[in-house]
Formats: sequence, structure tokens, C-alpha cells
Amino acid sequence: MKPYKYLSPAIALGIVAIANGVTDQAIAQTSTPKDLSKNPDRVEGCEILIVGGGVAGTASAYEGLLAGRTVCMTEITDWVGGQLTSQGTSALDEAKKQRNLWFFPQGYTGFRKRIEQKYGKLNAGDCWVSVSCFMPNTAQQILTEMLQEAERKGNGKLKWFPNTIIKKLDLSSDGKLINRAIAIQHRPAPNTAPLNTEPLSTIIDEAYRYENSPRLQKEIIQFVPLSVPLDGQAQKRPTDWFVIDATETGEIIALADVPYRLGLDPRSHLNPSSPVTENDAYCTQGFTYTFAMEQTAEPQPQQKPSFYDRYLPYYGSDPKPNLANFDNIFTYRRIWSAEAPNPKKNAFGVSSMKTGDISMQNWVWGNDYRGGTDKDNLIYSREQLQRSGQLEANGWMGGLRQETLKNGEEIALGFYYWLVAGTTDSQQKTNWKKPFPNHRLLQGIDSPMGTMHGLSKYPYIRESRRIIGRPSYGYPEGFSMSEIDVSQVDFSTEFYRQNLSPQSYRHLWNALAGLEATSAIRNNTEPQKIPRRTRSTIYPDAIGIAQYYLDFHPCLSEYPVEKAGNTERAGVRNGHGAAFPGQIPLRSLIPQKIDNLIVSGKNIAYSYIVAAGYRVHSYEWSVGAAAGTTASFALSEGILPYQLVESLPRVNPLLTKLQQTLVQNNNAIAFPDTSIFNLNWGDWKIW
Repeated sequence: MKPYKYLSPAIALGIVAIANGVTDQAIAQTSTPKDLSKNPDRVEGCEILIVGGGVAGTASAYEGLLAGRTVCMTEITDWVGGQLTSQGTSALDEAKKQRNLWFFPQGYTGFRKRIEQKYGKLNAGDCWVSVSCFMPNTAQQILTEMLQEAERKGNGKLKWFPNTIIKKLDLSSDGKLINRAIAIQHRPAPNTAPLNTEPLSTIIDEAYRYENSPRLQKEIIQFVPLSVPLDGQAQKRPTDWFVIDATETGEIIALADVPYRLGLDPRSHLNPSSPVTENDAYCTQGFTYTFAMEQTAEPQPQQKPSFYDRYLPYYGSDPKPNLANFDNIFTYRRIWSAEAPNPKKNAFGVSSMKTGDISMQNWVWGNDYRGGTDKDNLIYSREQLQRSGQLEANGWMGGLRQETLKNGEEIALGFYYWLVAGTTDSQQKTNWKKPFPNHRLLQGIDSPMGTMHGLSKYPYIRESRRIIGRPSYGYPEGFSMSEIDVSQVDFSTEFYRQNLSPQSYRHLWNALAGLEATSAIRNNTEPQKIPRRTRSTIYPDAIGIAQYYLDFHPCLSEYPVEKAGNTERAGVRNGHGAAFPGQIPLRSLIPQKIDNLIVSGKNIAYSYIVAAGYRVHSYEWSVGAAAGTTASFALSEGILPYQLVESLPRVNPLLTKLQQTLVQNNNAIAFPDTSIFNLNWGDWKIW
């Protein structure tokens, strides 16, 4: 294993503006927005423009390239893969039976096989949170190779734009089509350090400005449709390209200002576990800057960060007693473990930590940052965007709170110091914690995270802006997937009887009745007499699959996050529990207002409770594959995606053709034996 340069957490955050010639004064000089979009440095034509190179964006590109399309893909970092790579969450979250059957999209299955080939085993880290933990930089190499192979195999063309953000959208006169997108690509200014030297919070403000700065040089790129004749037909198709929002925080849906939700949904018979009666846009799941640490034979110098004491009251192992153990914490997401003869096993059945092992840290009471107020939320609400001028022409600055990003970076670096030097525990009464100085934070461009500061290039985002789909049959207010569509939670408990009105409680059970719903409504059957269906909702427009635990990292009750004694927002975990094998409907990818925008990743139309289970790696690949396939299919057929679903529940032959295309390409749209008559899903376990 190659040695990595060590920098203390304090120094890691200190490699910022001043070290590279950037001062507050210099930034202030570029604070006035200017419109430089009319004179771009270059123009690029695309059939599919994918904004965001995370798991979903990579999957969209993969399928688009196999279909022979010219794909442009932008990404704020310089790595493809999101959770798998730039966010450092390289421990696959999967459902047990789905994993045992290898029932995944074709690209995701290929990725897993390549991980196994690379290391000679699927679980390179011998971790216990997953059957597959591995190094993020390895995943980056594999995904890059997969895209290159898809490009050759499908005779497509990939135009890859790392370190690039979308600044502006130009719409058609009727507002229904995106005609062009203006992007800004940045690179280090001459005589400054390489990118990934300083954390994201120190450059993100500059990255969204047209002008050069002492730290960054910019190139303005205009993305436009690549006009290609429609398979020998003379007629003009309704659009010559599609834009896919695969960003981590729903940037394009916010910039385009299509209807969306953020945060907690109001309690209703569709989302009965919600703790609030009105939308709370500021309570979203926590985000996490991950990092990698290596166990060493000798104690290492550990420098206390200047901000450590501020966050100390937050740090702890877990309320579960068996996690008050350093070995268990270290091996939880261990991403590299060398072979050893007769290794000692810990309580979770994996080898105990040893010299040379590398652990990736992603811990609730550690490097999770869980702001829950309008003072510290990360993703700005629409109201906050309006107040800050980001919805004005050329005003878009990414839609994130820079100070909260910085706090997230600090809490993560402080957590590393707590692991190696801390002696307190906010979650345990027992005094188990002692220093473990035989470790080092892995830093350097060739380190697992690929950064000089040691943190992931981008934080792991668990919850994003979520579109409200178009009104459709049964969804007059706009389509959205709801808790009762997937959850296995027992809705007959006293909590639901007490917190829903009698009418809502009756509506809940009518909705859960499945094939008996018509009879229950007609006969006014009492809820306690209605047998609940034991499967997820089956959608006629299904284009992908997902299953995972409805798992929450709730926002905290008070500001600031690190306040001593702070607790999780009450009730957010009400919906925590198992989920049935579920489907991803095409309607959840289609936003209102704009016809050539397809939504992917965590930005689709579903409630925050559904999002808690539909945020993992295999789901993101499935929805990304669906988005890329849909875009290519719509171009070939000369249609717009909404036209495939506007006649539901009547059958649309072209929708059927799209679904057949997905299945033929080994991208499943339903789990085996999915049927309205099959209620036997007991063996589809999450763990």
C-alpha cells in the first residue's frame, strides 16, 4: 500500500484561499453577477445532456452510449460515480435476496463483477455493514473504463466535462423546452495548487461565477442540441435533445423552477408516519463528508483542530451498547484489509482491525451533519433561493449554504480527531472511549478519496429536492410515490389511530386494501376488518426497481447541530422500517412545465419517507439507466416522455415498447413474480 502524505485536520482546512492567493477582497471584487453567456468560449452539441456525474448520471451515460448517442456529462468534481467514488460511500447498500439473485441493472451487475475481479473478492475491506466494501479511487477507475467500453460497443460518443457546473438555462418562448444550457468549467489558475487541495466549501462560490479569480480560471461552455435526422424521416421531432437532472441536490429542477418539494411532507393517509402537519423544508436527512483512515504500527502525531472543542459535544459511538467499541466502528465500513493467517474475529464475524487496514468513516453521531433549521439547512428552499437572488437571471450559485458545507467539513475532520484522541461519548453512559493514536488520516491526490485534505470531494447527500410529477389518473395534485406504496410498517398501531383523523385513517386502510379496496369502499368496511395487501404498489409505467430499508439520519431539533444535548427531531424515524420490493414509475421522472427535462437520482417524485429507502447505490443505477434509456428511446420515436403516460391507465404501445427495451437490455422493471395476486414477499428480506 502506497504511503500517503499526512496533514493535520487543522492544516487540511487551512489550505484555503490565502495559500493560493485568494483573499476575501479578491472574492468581493467578483461578487457582481455578469451575463457572459452570450459569448461562450465554445459550443458543444449533445443528444443527451446529463447534469451530474454521480451513480445515476453514470448509469444514464452508460445506457445512452450503448444506444449510440452523443452524451455530454457535467460534474462539479473530477470523478464519475458519486456515492461510489467522489462521495466516498464505497460500501454497497443492498437488499439480501436481491443481492443473492444478482437481480440488478446490467451496468451495476457489471460494476460488482469488476470489483470482485479487481480484488479477487467482492469484499476487499472485510467490512460488516455490507458484502462489498472497496476503495473509492478503485471504483472511479472501473466506472471510467465501463463508460469507455460502452462508448466503443454502442458507437456512441461521450463528452466528459469534469469540474463543471450549469449556470443558466435558456428556454423556448413557451417555456416548455430547454434550448441551451450555459456551463462554467474551472481549472486552477497559473501557479496555484491543484484542484482537490482545499475542501469544496472554499471554492464553490467561485465555481459558480463567470469571471476568473486568483484561484480559478473559467471556460464558458454553451450546450446545445446536436441535430440528427430522424431515421430517414423528414418531419421535425418535438425536441432534438434531452437534459437529465442527475445532480445530488436537484440543481436543475430548482434552476428551472419546476414544482418540487424539499424536507418533511405533511402527514396524510398517503404518508401517515410524517411527524408534521405542514411541510418543513428545512429538516432533511443529514449529509456526510466521508474520509479514510489507516491503522499504523506506531502512534502517529495527531494535531487537535482549532474547531474541535466546538463539535465535541456531538461526537459519540451509537445508542446501541455493542457499538461502543473502536474495533466495531473501524471495521463497520473498512474498505481495505490485507489477508492474514487465522485472523481474530470480532462480534460481527469479520476480522478484527490490524496494521495496514483502511476504514471509511460514515457515522451518524460522528461526521453526519444534520442541520434542521432555516439557519443551518444545506439545500436552500425555494423561498431562500428567491431571497438570495438565485432565481434571477444569472443569479444561480448552486443553491447550497456555503457555511453549512464548511461546518460539515469541520465536523468530519473533528470526528477523525475524536476517534484517535477523544475520551468522551455523547451517546453512552459508560466511559469506554480512550485514545487510539495508531492511525493516520489518508491524504493526497493518490489517496482513497483523491484529495489533499483527506475528505471526500463532495458530501454524501441522502435527500434532495424532489419534483412533483404531472397530474395524472388518481393523482390530481401531481404524481408522487408515497410511504404506503412501499412500506412494510404496521399501520394498525395506536400511533396512526391517534394521529390521523377518522376519515384519513379510513382512507389509509382503503388504500392499503389492494384487490379488496373497491369492496371496502363500497361496504364502508371498518379499518380493523380490512386485510392489508402485502406488496408494494404495482405501476403500469414501471421502468426500474428498488428495495432497501426505510433508513433515516434525521435532522436535529436545535441550532446549532453541535449544541450539547441536542436530539434528533421527534418523529422523523416514525417511518423507519422494512420496505417491499418496489418499482420506479416513469411518471416520477417527468417534471411539470418542461417537456425535454428528465429527472433522475434522488430528485424524482416521491415523499421523504420513500426517499429514505430509494437513495442507495443500486436504486440510483436503476433510475439512471431508466432515464438514459428513456431519453434515447424518445429521440428515436420522435416523442416526449409525458406522451408515454398521459393516457394511463389505458395501455400505450410505445410505453410497452420502452419497457421491453429496458428488459431486453437487462434493466429490470419489476422483481420476479411481481403480480397483483402475489402477496408472498416474506422471503424478500432487507438484511
